[in-house]
Amino acid sequence: MLERESTYVQTLVDDVDGDPILLGHSYGALTGIEAATDATVEAVVAYEPAVLPDDFRTQANLADRMAALVEQGERREAVKRYIELVLHPEGIDDLDAWLAEWPVWPDCVDLVEEVVRMNRAVERYRLPDRLDVDAPVLVLTGTDGPDFLRKSARATHEALPHSRFVEFDGIGHSGPSEAPELISAEVDCFLRK
Repeated sequence: MLERESTYVQTLVDDVDGDPILLGHSYGALTGIEAATDATVEAVVAYEPAVLPDDFRTQANLADRMAALVEQGERREAVKRYIELVLHPEGIDDLDAWLAEWPVWPDCVDLVEEVVRMNRAVERYRLPDRLDVDAPVLVLTGTDGPDFLRKSARATHEALPHSRFVEFDGIGHSGPSEAPELISAEVDCFLRK
């Protein structure tokens, strides 16, 4: 799945005039970085690329757990497992109340099979020691997101030959929607350099 989607991005890059800037969040960030290994881009901005650290990989059976719930007809519960692990790893007192306020709920339940496929691709992906990306990459993360994503953001930064790493205090995995002005300012600063 990741290879297919990276190829889609590469095809899009080839079809536009000039060298575009790729911006991605989570799985989209991983896809953007992978696409930039073969596509000529001006830069890549990656907010918490969905990479699992090796020590977390043994726990990473989210795709199987979600798929089992989908097979049982529990589509909403499957998406809830994803939200609990990725958006609220520290726990949440009333997940149903939070979901009632979340703008994309329950529409995201319709995408549960896609979320399962993305998680399976992430669980299979192994971060190489060096990512062959010529373009500069801005790797972003937040202190309030899952520890495994903060760790993987740093590992991704270290695997890139030309990258900058920024960690935002008090922002979680939904950083681009939680603090768009702060994220945009950092991206703008990076692109001006």
